[in-house]
Amino acid sequence: MIRVNVEPERYAAGSGSVAAPARTFDEATFAGLVEGHRHELQVHCYRMLGSLDDAEDLVQETFLRAWRKRDTFQGRSTFRAWLYRIATNACLDFLERNPRQPRPRPGTPDAAAPTSPDNVAWLQPFPDRMIEPAVPSEAEPDAAVVAKETIELAFLVAIQHLPAKQRAVLIMRDVLGWPASEASAVLGLTVASVNSALQRARATLKEHLPPHRLEWAPSQDPTKAERTLLQRYMGVFERADARAMAELLHEDVRVTMPMLIACTPGAPDPLWLGRDPFVTALGRVFDPSTSEYIGQWRSLPTRANRQPAVAHYVRRPGGTEHQAQILDVLRVVEGRIVEITTFGPERFPAFGLPPSL
Repeated sequence: MIRVNVEPERYAAGSGSVAAPARTFDEATFAGLVEGHRHELQVHCYRMLGSLDDAEDLVQETFLRAWRKRDTFQGRSTFRAWLYRIATNACLDFLERNPRQPRPRPGTPDAAAPTSPDNVAWLQPFPDRMIEPAVPSEAEPDAAVVAKETIELAFLVAIQHLPAKQRAVLIMRDVLGWPASEASAVLGLTVASVNSALQRARATLKEHLPPHRLEWAPSQDPTKAERTLLQRYMGVFERADARAMAELLHEDVRVTMPMLIACTPGAPDPLWLGRDPFVTALGRVFDPSTSEYIGQWRSLPTRANRQPAVAHYVRRPGGTEHQAQILDVLRVVEGRIVEITTFGPERFPAFGLPPSL
């Protein structure tokens, strides 16, 4: 695995420039150069694929390809741009070998529930602690690599509906700010084809994003009100107070559970619910007299995809420790939770969360 570091001031890896042809570097030096771009390339591959695990694998594939093709770097672009080209094509090759298509979810469990969101079974959360190191050390065209509106789960789900090359065009043009000529060189398309693909991608994206664009526009750091809401959300679980949950949710909230929790026997996988069915189901989970009861809860705050998130732990009857249970990623609009996306405990290690409390 390429993990060796070199002095950044000598080779200027952080700024995207390289003072000598890449072919002249030995393996250790070259490894240090590419390592300086690991985090931002991970974000880029994650946008392309929607899976953190796959993104990590593709970044490693990018580094291996870069080493094998080091003779092709002639310095006509930045070293960073050269790596982005390799990473983009590695992702496109992956998607060609592993075609994926969002699928409709099972029918609504309640007539009053909101429209069912599509099922993106491979979707995984991206820890905020891995986002910050991805910010380039100097202002460059791709410095917006972690802009909130292009890393939130709503955006990630929406772009999964795009064909692979349209997805790549949209990311290169609208996220990274590349000119159409650069995108055409990477993808082997004409500039006219790139512009056409971008227009089609934007139209498709609009169909699958939240109905009001401002609901997922960039925002500043978490506000005091958002932190208070997060504390109240955790308190609902720790106090086992399902009625208090209803006060935190928008009436059109969507609760999606790609990793079905054990407290809902017989439910379709992945489960999705509106506000009333969710609160009702939660009440049964909290009630020791029901068969759905699984134990006492503890929660820890975290962040994923520039959104507030909560890691939940459960101490089952007769147990001595609270074990990792689920990770909830919340989308908050005007002081109310409008979407909860739940992931399983296998995502905890990526967030630096302990397996038990």
